[in-house]
Amino acid sequence: MASKFKIFPEKGSSWRSFAIFATAVILGMGFFLMKEAEVISYLSDNPQACVNCHVMTPVYNSWMHSSHREYASCNACHVPQDNIFNSYYFKAKDGLYHASVFTARAEPDVIFMREASAEVVQNNCIRCHVQQVTEVKYSGWLENHQENRTDRTCWSCHKEVPHGRIHGMNSIQYNIAPLPTDKEEMVIPKWLAKEMELQ
Repeated sequence: MASKFKIFPEKGSSWRSFAIFATAVILGMGFFLMKEAEVISYLSDNPQACVNCHVMTPVYNSWMHSSHREYASCNACHVPQDNIFNSYYFKAKDGLYHASVFTARAEPDVIFMREASAEVVQNNCIRCHVQQVTEVKYSGWLENHQENRTDRTCWSCHKEVPHGRIHGMNSIQYNIAPLPTDKEEMVIPKWLAKEMELQ
């Protein structure tokens, strides 16, 4: 009795098997890399998503010690706020650039904004501080602010806001990545609990 199913594929169908196998491998690696890179976290507004890349830790730490921490997340300053589509498009474009630089280990010790990012940050500074920039009563408090106040970048004068003047990888003392604090209870290591009992 002849079998309907053939154990060995015909010569013409071997490319299909290879294509299915290659597609499965590529998709599997893609999903694995997405999980390892915590890609889903970048869709949120949580500033700790930025610390997925260790090179951003000093920038995160300096923001944590600034007054902006109470009012603005990373996205509030570094992502366009005009509409949701532009926000996610810019996040994806900038994120892919950062990911490629960090993956290639080509990041500099001190990170500076590119031109497109600087424009977004400047627009967000003005959006939040529009009263200080346009209020007539402030026009005399500094001669430099009287004319063309929106033609310069805010950080040309306000260099310390919010990341500080120096924010390289080696410039912040105790430069460790933050631990998530949204757990119900913090787990104290046994050795630390023992040290705490002795004091």
